[in-house]
Formats: sequence, C-alpha cells, structure tokens
Amino acid sequence: MESQYNPAAIEQKWQTTWNEQGLYRAEATDERPKFYVLSMFPYPSGNLHMGHVRVYTIPDAIARLKRMQGYRVLNPMGWDAFGLPAENAAIERGIHPAQWTYQNIAQMKGQLQKLGISFNWDRELATCSPDYYRWTQWLFLQFYQAGLAYQREAAVNWDPIDQTVLANEQVDNEGRSWRSGAKVERKLLRQWFLKITDYAEELLQDLDRLDGWPERVKLMQANWIGKSTGAYLEFPIVGMDEKIAVFTTRPDTVYGVTYVVLAPEHPLTAQVTTRDRQGAVDAFIQEVSAESELERTAENKPKRGIPTGGTAINPFTGEQIPIWIADYVLYEYGTGAVMGVPAHDVRDFKFARENQLPIRQVIVPADAADEKAELKQAYTEPGIMVNSDRFDGMESTRGKEEIIKYAEQKGFGKARIQYRLRDWLISRQRYWGTPIPVIHCPKCGTVPVPEADLPVTLPENVKFSGRGPSPLASLDEWVNVPCPSCGTPAKRETDTMDTFIDSSWYFLRYTDAQNSEKVFDTDKVNGWMPVDQYIGGIEHAILHLLYSRFFTKVLRDRGLLDVGEPFQRLLTQGMVQGMTYKNPRTGKYIPPTQIADPKAPKDPETGEDLEVFYEKMSKSKYNGVDPLAVMDKYGADTARLFILFKAPPEKDLEWDDADVEGQFRFLNRIWRLVGEFVAAGAPKPKRGKSLSKAEKDLRRAIHTAIREVTEDMDGQYQFNTAISELMKLSNALTEAGCTQSAVYREGIETLILLLAPFAPHVAEELWEAIACEGSVHAQSWPEVDEAALEVDEITLVIQVMGKTRGTIQVSAQADKATLEQCARDSEVAQRWIAGKEIKKVIVVPGKLVNFVMAK
Repeated sequence: MESQYNPAAIEQKWQTTWNEQGLYRAEATDERPKFYVLSMFPYPSGNLHMGHVRVYTIPDAIARLKRMQGYRVLNPMGWDAFGLPAENAAIERGIHPAQWTYQNIAQMKGQLQKLGISFNWDRELATCSPDYYRWTQWLFLQFYQAGLAYQREAAVNWDPIDQTVLANEQVDNEGRSWRSGAKVERKLLRQWFLKITDYAEELLQDLDRLDGWPERVKLMQANWIGKSTGAYLEFPIVGMDEKIAVFTTRPDTVYGVTYVVLAPEHPLTAQVTTRDRQGAVDAFIQEVSAESELERTAENKPKRGIPTGGTAINPFTGEQIPIWIADYVLYEYGTGAVMGVPAHDVRDFKFARENQLPIRQVIVPADAADEKAELKQAYTEPGIMVNSDRFDGMESTRGKEEIIKYAEQKGFGKARIQYRLRDWLISRQRYWGTPIPVIHCPKCGTVPVPEADLPVTLPENVKFSGRGPSPLASLDEWVNVPCPSCGTPAKRETDTMDTFIDSSWYFLRYTDAQNSEKVFDTDKVNGWMPVDQYIGGIEHAILHLLYSRFFTKVLRDRGLLDVGEPFQRLLTQGMVQGMTYKNPRTGKYIPPTQIADPKAPKDPETGEDLEVFYEKMSKSKYNGVDPLAVMDKYGADTARLFILFKAPPEKDLEWDDADVEGQFRFLNRIWRLVGEFVAAGAPKPKRGKSLSKAEKDLRRAIHTAIREVTEDMDGQYQFNTAISELMKLSNALTEAGCTQSAVYREGIETLILLLAPFAPHVAEELWEAIACEGSVHAQSWPEVDEAALEVDEITLVIQVMGKTRGTIQVSAQADKATLEQCARDSEVAQRWIAGKEIKKVIVVPGKLVNFVMAK
C-alpha cells in the first residue's frame, strides 16, 4: 500500500469498483431479515449543502452496518422534482423546467456518489418522470373512486400580480407573496381536495403505536389534528328560518353568550346584514379579503369586527343577541361561526371590551367571595355555574354534560367531536406538477380519465410568463378533448397536484420501482414495508408525515398493502450550523473573509463590534461551507466522520474546521498503523492455547470496542461515541506489545470492519491491503467474545489513612480476606505499616484496601 493516505485516489477507485460490482443491490426475495432505511428525498436544486451531507451520511452508516449484520437492506434514493422553483427557473433562464430539473438531478447524483453513499441506484425515481406520475394519477383515481377526492369552492390565498393560488407557506408574516411581494388576497375558487378528515380519528389514535417516533413530533401531529370534544349548538336568527351553528368546547358557559360572530365569507353574512349596515359590512369584507389567513389569525394582531345589524336568539335564555362579523373567524374552520362568551374566553373578553359588548359571568371559582365583582380578565378555569338558570350551583365540568343533554332534549344542540384538521387542498395553478386526471364534460360532469389513457402527460410546447393562470389553461389543443364517457367536447382539468402528493407515497414505489404494469407489486411492498428507519428534518414533522400516514391507510383500505403505518422509527436530524458574524445595529451579516481579527471581529465598514454566533448555514448569512471543497481537501471519509462524530444525529451540529482536521489526522493514524502492519510482513500465526498478558489486554480492548460500537449503532445511533471507541481501539493497537501475534491481526481486522460504516472508502482500501478477500462491506459484523472481556487481574489501590500510596496487581477472583492479605504483604504497604499498629482495615472489593493506623 502507498505510504501516504491519498483520499482522492482511493475514493475514485472504490466508487468505480462498487458501481461495476453492483454491490448494493437490494433483493426482496432472499431469506435474510429485511431492513428498510430511508432518508427524505431532496428537491434537485443542483448542489449539495452540508444539510444534505448529514441527512444522507446518517442512513448510509446504518445501511452499511445492517448489511454486515446479515440483513437485506433497502436504502433507495430519488428526487422530489416537481414544484414552483423549476418553473421560476424556466421564466428566469428561458429553458424548460424539465431541462433545468434533470440537469440538477445529474449534478447532485454525481455529488452524492462522490460522498460514497450506498444508495440502491437501480431503484432511483424522479417524481417529474411520466413513469412515476402515471402512478400518482392512478392513485388519485383510487381516492376518487373511494369518495375521498372531491372538488368544491374554497377560500384561497390569491396573488393578484402572479394571478395564482399560494399555499400558506408561500405567504410571509406581513401577508405578502413570497415571490411577487404583492399583498395576498382571499378569494373563492373551485379547488380539489382529499378527504383526510375521514381518517382524523385513526391518524390521532395510531400515534400511540409509533413507539419509535420522537414524542415532540407525535405531539405536533396530535395538535395539528386538534381533536376537541364539545357541543354543536344552533342559534335561531330573528326574522328568518335559518340558524347559526356553532361548535364549542365550553357548553357550560352558554348562558354567558352575549353575541355571535360570523366569518365574513359565511353565506349567512349577506342574509343577516340589515340595509342600513350594508355599506359598512361590504367595505369591511373587502378589507378583510385583502388579508391572508396568517394575518387574520395572528395572536399579536388586534381582532377587528363590525355589527351586521342582524340578531340571533340564545336558545337557552331566549335573549336576543347581536350578530357580528370579525376577521379572526375563518369560514373553513369549524362551522365558520363562534359564540361570544367574553367572561370566559380571553379573545372574546378583549373583543367585547374593545367593542363595548356585554360581559356576563356564568362560572366562578369554587371559593369565590363575591360572584358579582367586576371581572378584570376572562376566567377560563372550571368552577361553579352561576346566572345559569336551572344549572346554578352545578360544578362546571358536570355542567358541560348536563347542558348537552338539555340541548338534545330541546332540539337545539347535541354532543359533537370536532377536529382542527381540514381536508387537504391539493389544487395548484401551476404547470410543473402532476396533472389531475379528470375531464369536465357539460353533459356528464366530472369524468375520470380512463386508466388505459394514463399518464396524462405535461405538454412540452409551453410558454412561461410568470403571470396569469396556469400555462396549461392556454393550450387549447391539450385542454379540449372528447368526453371519455359520451364523446361530447369537453375540457381537461388544468390544475396540477400539490407536490406533497408526490412525497406521500414515494417510499412505496421504491419497493418495486421498475414495475411498468402496476403501481407496485403487493407482495413486494408487503415484503419491505414498513420503513424500519426514516430520517429527515423536523420541518416535515407535520404535513409530509401526516399525509404519508394518510396515504398508507387509504391504500391499505383499498387492498394494495397490509400495513397501516409507513414509518416504524423516525429520526429528525439536527441542522448544520456555521459561525456567523452580524452587526447587531444594522442587522447586516458580514462574510468571514472580511473579518480581519476573528478574536475581536468588527464591521469592516463601520468598525462596530460584531455579534458572533452559530446559525443554520445559509448563503444570505455567509456562513455556509461547500461540501465539495471539504471533500476535495480532506476526502469524503473525513467529511463523513466529522458529520457523524461532532454531535448526536438529533442535535444541531456546529461546523468547526479544526474538528474536520482532527478527523483527517485520525484517518491518517489508522493508515499508518495498518501500513506498518503490512510492511512488517507479519504472517498469520495460529493462536496458541495460552495468551500473554499483552495479548489478553489487547483482546479485551478489541471486544470491548465491538460491544460498545454495536450498542451505540443499534440503539439510538450514537455515532459520536461509536467513533470514540474506534479511537480507543486504534490507541490500544498502537500501544500493544504483541504486533507479531494473531491477536494483533484480529485487532487490525476488527478496527477496519468497525470503521467500514463510517469511512467506507479507506476501510475498503485497508481491507484489501491486509490481503483479506472480498469487499469489507460484504463481511459479517464482528461478534463479541464474552470470554475475552473477562479480567484475570485487577489493579488494587493501597491507601494508608485515606491517602493513596501505590497500586498492586491481584487476582480478579480474590475475596476480601485475600485482598487484605495481598495488600499487607505488598512492598507498597510495608513501607508505611511495618512495625506499626493497625487499628482497622477497610476493603472495597475490586477497588482498594485502606489501612487505618493507631495514633
């Protein structure tokens, strides 16, 4: 082997070899136990960043370990390739989104291969490929046939400049479009939905089955689903047959209702508004329509509303109460109306105070001295019901149940469970997405595209302006088609699907990625699912994971697979953070290259002191590190070791060039260690029946390393402590006095085997250098020899009057009497106790003997 460690040459050699050998094919038919490890697939932006390096190095280390442990491993890779960024690139660069996307895929694939990730590239997929989105469309039709896909009018975020719908995530905190900067409006459009609410209870209950998920992720999902138990109540409208329906979790406060509030978009708003209030109401509705949902519901924003002039009747009291409209009530949430109980709701209390509305207390603390005292703030705790007619004096928790019973008897209410979760709006007025496979016929209505006609492919002759509706709507030759049912001239749906649809089932397609006849083979998907270990960012804790769970349950119910949960274990890796310099006065970030003195950094323009802190790597903050530059300088194995060693995977990682250098030195030490072993030309002597002390000590170090690394890797993936154990083993080998021994060779082989998941290229080169056959990654993971861990001798500390005077070696099996005698007879003790009176001897087995002397 070469005397110098040359990572570039080694990595190029083995990456080529692995590709030629097809080392990482994942066969689904052999008898080995399966292990499906999956990292969230990326959007093909064109360049890897350090977040990518981390999220793909972690599962690769796991995959390599599991293969060596005898599992058939699936570790696939693909591309979440649809979405608006490619359309923006088409507009800015004058190229087709497909060209931009596939260029980026090729570039990122090459970078990942340079990193040495053992993906099953034979299962690679891209969501923008017709081979993939054909089956996305087929799955949509499954939802449609099951009554889980439907179209209705909905209020959406509308960009008046780009003339398109925006997701909530595309609206900033000021209510402006992330792309055009326009003030976002609320607009009613006919949109496609998936009926995820049908699965709300099962999605909530099955969180208890996910023992391998972080508790905070399960809590986030539970809160998003938002199950509430309460009452559905109806308030009659004066002078009309209609009633205003509300849902409340506090029916015990219904006697304190002093007004009701409708969402401005509520259909009843127009009906209850009196003629004298029409102008003010219309103006208010127009004003609210210019606000995004985020603006309307922001906690720190004042709640605005106006009276409609209409009145309703509290069915419990018979009292007439005013009907208002307010910006904080959304038609898409619940019933689109709320009952105002200002005495017992913080928001209602503030709203009533600002609008001079009555406040009537109907719950008081059990120990209240004066129930008529003026409220300084809303009382929201349980208590005793007052001013509540027949329910006065009742404990409010029981009062909830009794109020519901009374409402049911009288016919103006009933018990209800409600969820915060809303049906999933999947329509996007975009080109670069999966076309929704339906045709709108003037005679037949909505008609699904026949399965034989899938995929409905995206036309290529498209012009991108960045303005107006979807480019698809302007392509008459694509839009105008005959109805599949009756032949009448009809029109294709021009909306495409939300890209979350693509990522809600990609993990299923990986199990049978090349199947051109089916979405996937049922036996194959059942043979691999569920994913044993899923890895990705915490930012996907709610939507992506929730939608994936929903898809899995629907496809189970359609008989396409057996499992009800897609991901058995979930690891949410932390961010990679870089050293950041910021002027606290101006908020301006300063590039590190402009810092003259890192110990006392100052703004190069103003001379002001800068804040120095770690923050998520970002181009705009000048704190990013180029993975390719690191790999070019130190090699992929060093980058991998640093990423895995610096911090536990779920914690944020602070980039440090000195630590990267440290990992490079560690690999060089191993290189020299093995090089010296090879240069010595040591034969392979057979181990004799008895081992020397040096050999026993080395075997103990070897098998301690095997035990510790295996536990760290199989438990909570504590890669940092596992790599620390490798460092200990390399130190033990360096210090060993038995380099011509079979035990020493065992140590060298073990070190390389344990290193393989972390630094695969150098491990492969070293394995070849010591003349072992086959790939190191095809070897069995070393097993612990418990006998090697047994200790023949221990170090016994000798103390006199509590002070340590030295140590001696004694048998590990010695009892207390033997330990005391050995200590008494030792030269260490005799120097201090000879000829003196011993008052007491304290023996701590396995640790020390302390002689207490008479004064």
